[in-house]
Amino acid sequence: MITPAFELTQDPDFLTIKIRVPYAKASEFDIYFEGEDFKFYAKPYFLRQLTLPGRIVEDGREKASYNTDEGTFTIQLPKEVPGQYFEGLDMLTSLLAPKKSRSAKPLVEEIAASAELSEENEEEFDWEVEQIPYEESTPALQHPYGFGNLRSGVFQRLQDELSDVIDIKNPDQTPAEERRRKRLAAEAAKFEPDHYLADFFEDEAIKHLLKYKPWWIDAHKKMTALQGESHQEHDSPPFVVFSEEEREQMRKFTNKSYLLDKRSRHHVYLGLIDILLAYSYEICVNEGDKNVESSWNIRKLSATLCWLESFSSIHDVLISFGRRVLCYPLYRHFGLVTRAFNDTVMILQLGKAAVLKCLLDIHKIFRESDPAYILNDLFITDYCIWIQKVKSKKLAALCESLQKTTLSKSHMGLELEELEAAAVLVQEEEKALKAAGTVSKQQLLCSESETSDSEESSSTSSSETEGSDSDEQESSTSKDGEINSFQGMLQEERTAPLIDCNGLRQGTNTSAMEVGDGKSKVSLQSTTPPGKLIEELEMQIHSAMRLSEQPEGLATAGCISQEQEGNPVPEPDRFSEDAAGKGNFLEVSPKPNPFLFLCSTNEDE
Repeated sequence: MITPAFELTQDPDFLTIKIRVPYAKASEFDIYFEGEDFKFYAKPYFLRQLTLPGRIVEDGREKASYNTDEGTFTIQLPKEVPGQYFEGLDMLTSLLAPKKSRSAKPLVEEIAASAELSEENEEEFDWEVEQIPYEESTPALQHPYGFGNLRSGVFQRLQDELSDVIDIKNPDQTPAEERRRKRLAAEAAKFEPDHYLADFFEDEAIKHLLKYKPWWIDAHKKMTALQGESHQEHDSPPFVVFSEEEREQMRKFTNKSYLLDKRSRHHVYLGLIDILLAYSYEICVNEGDKNVESSWNIRKLSATLCWLESFSSIHDVLISFGRRVLCYPLYRHFGLVTRAFNDTVMILQLGKAAVLKCLLDIHKIFRESDPAYILNDLFITDYCIWIQKVKSKKLAALCESLQKTTLSKSHMGLELEELEAAAVLVQEEEKALKAAGTVSKQQLLCSESETSDSEESSSTSSSETEGSDSDEQESSTSKDGEINSFQGMLQEERTAPLIDCNGLRQGTNTSAMEVGDGKSKVSLQSTTPPGKLIEELEMQIHSAMRLSEQPEGLATAGCISQEQEGNPVPEPDRFSEDAAGKGNFLEVSPKPNPFLFLCSTNEDE
């Protein structure tokens, strides 16, 4: 037989049960209800028994309908007491439990069985656990952990997965007090002041995350608005709606009864707060989206899951969560601690349906993460089953105690306030130095501009004076340059080679001419006729000469005569006299003219 999918709703007069049976024959079905019992059969579906939280009656007002398109039966059953509110209609696992399992007297009674009965009759709940002096334990004893500290020896069989799931080594041989000491030491070693201060001052991304509104904020607003309008809480519609996947998961859970003593119940309630805080942080920083880090965030921030911690007070839970937020995740800001605290309060105020929805989401995250599924077996599955049977007044009392608990940075034990004060002082000093540097830079720029203005004015006046001096220097320099260039050309003319033009004058057809210095001669070959060559040379000589005043002491300078060789040669026409009888010097042009033409006197001429 198949257990069908179903859901229950109510109004003041009727209880409505909607059962989905897509492959059943609509003409063949059976319904049975009486008091708190309800049964349904339509082959191959069988809803063996629903144990209702209130009584229903058969008085002729009941009715049923079948939707062929959806394949669902809708059954309306009248309440025995009109207006009565049936609590826990969303707790499907609890509703599927056989009625006999709810008996306070089991067939085999244990000493701890009285704890469950006493919890039902207990009006006020003290959330502070009784302190027991620490006792040294024997090494052979296995220390319990898990939901209600009901498990032990699990990690002896799962050594390979141990390091990926929890931080404590050898938990079976480690007592609770030693776990706490090791956890505090690990958190103190992991805390990084630089990371914390970076998130403290550069908090734009964190402010954006704090604006995110998860589903429980809107549900809480609706609940508050309806409670303000009407004090009839039982008439209000449900503020938490489960998805079909969540309902299916609840139907798969095996119904259990937990025999917990008072101390174990305290650990369970406080562990629930710790897990919800970690879940609230995860939803806030990822804005409701799941990723590969979601499983790591939840189990790392919850000391209950990561260190198998058993807390003794709500304040210890908050301190542990706050320290771990500031030590491990990506965003380490105290504002996220406060936000998770407020979200957890809202979830508890919405009731066990909201708590169950969060636990089912955590169960799904761990189920899809390897090897975090071990934590489902140790904690989350049991929490999902247990929370469905918890009285709403217990959660209300727990929520009220949580709201009264205060948490500040000084409680973290990480010297946060001192770090922030020191960082603020450093920032102020840097700003002061930067401001002073800006002022000094401006003053330096002003002084430089004043200096440059004065230099420009002085340079303007000096440039005028230097202009006149430079003109005089240029004129004198040019004169000196002319004299030096003239002397250099005279020196070049003294060493210039001589050209013997005798062979050329004779009008021979030879194309060779000899160049020499009077003692040795070099033959120059040319394809130009001799007469033509002489004319070109004479033109160059005349164009390279200009008439200037004869310098003193140079009356006979540069005159080359063949008298030195014993042949009288007329003096070249390098000088001329003006009307006053003063000699004029034929100055050589700066153009290079290395040839000096000399003609010997022949009798033929």
